[in-house]
Amino acid sequence: MAVDTDRRMALVLVLQAAIVGGLVAAGLMAHSVGLLSAAGHNLADVGAVALSLAAVRLAARKPTASRSFGYHRSTVLAAQANAAGILAISAFIVVAAVARLGHVHHVRGGVVLLAALGDFALNGVSALLLRGAHAGHGHDHADPDLNVKAAMLHLAGDAVAAAGVAVAGAVILVTGRFDWLDPAISIAIAVLIAWEAVKLVRATTDVLLESTPSGLDTTALLDTMSNVTGVEEVHDLHAWSLSSDVRALSAHLVLAGHPTLEEAQVVGEAVKRTIAVKYGIAHATLELECEACVDADVDPCAIDDLDEIRATRGTRAAPD
Repeated sequence: MAVDTDRRMALVLVLQAAIVGGLVAAGLMAHSVGLLSAAGHNLADVGAVALSLAAVRLAARKPTASRSFGYHRSTVLAAQANAAGILAISAFIVVAAVARLGHVHHVRGGVVLLAALGDFALNGVSALLLRGAHAGHGHDHADPDLNVKAAMLHLAGDAVAAAGVAVAGAVILVTGRFDWLDPAISIAIAVLIAWEAVKLVRATTDVLLESTPSGLDTTALLDTMSNVTGVEEVHDLHAWSLSSDVRALSAHLVLAGHPTLEEAQVVGEAVKRTIAVKYGIAHATLELECEACVDADVDPCAIDDLDEIRATRGTRAAPD
């Protein structure tokens, strides 16, 4: 998957660099803030895709002694940086468009229409290229690849922006009026893209804060682990994401019947297999105990409501 994503991003990078040059020239020729704002977004795309590409290559590196979990978080950091870039560019475009609304210039609708349609087509192709990488990402339980999603958001947003600018150009061309549509469309699209960027910032922040992966039901996970034959109790349960495609977990398992070391390991492996298949948790660290450890109630990172979860669940279901 990484090689395919790498190639797709490299191709998108070339397309975006070509788009920027064309839009700047057309925007200056047509006196269109819409085209110049589109060029700004596409210039941001060049940096965004380059950053995403670097993150993909970095994440493919093997773990080292000083980076025992590897570089998986690099893709999340790149996604957050790209989302912040989208917000900054959107704010700049809104300011420029508002200023243009107060001093409307005649816009050459024909040039705007042709340039915007070309921009829409190339950005659409670029977004589809990354969508292919996004769709082929991870396994059934993986969260969306936030790094690819951030780059794709840049491109899809620019395609929508180009469509809006094309509509404004067509109206101006046909009527010879309504030049104010050019900056007005830019403002509307910038706000729309900024809202998507805000949601992306929240998603990446959740990963960096090691929140429970989206869509992972902690209560159901606790039940699943508790129902494995040989497990009497589960505590100190923590689940988080290293990146969009790597989930991790740590927990303490109290085993029934004071098993031997070999028997305990069999139970531990059974739990790992179960949660890997059902929840896509690729990395699980389990501490196997014959009795609950004495510090179970003073863990500063413990989930406070696990006891409540157990109480509300009532009698455990029979093991699968």
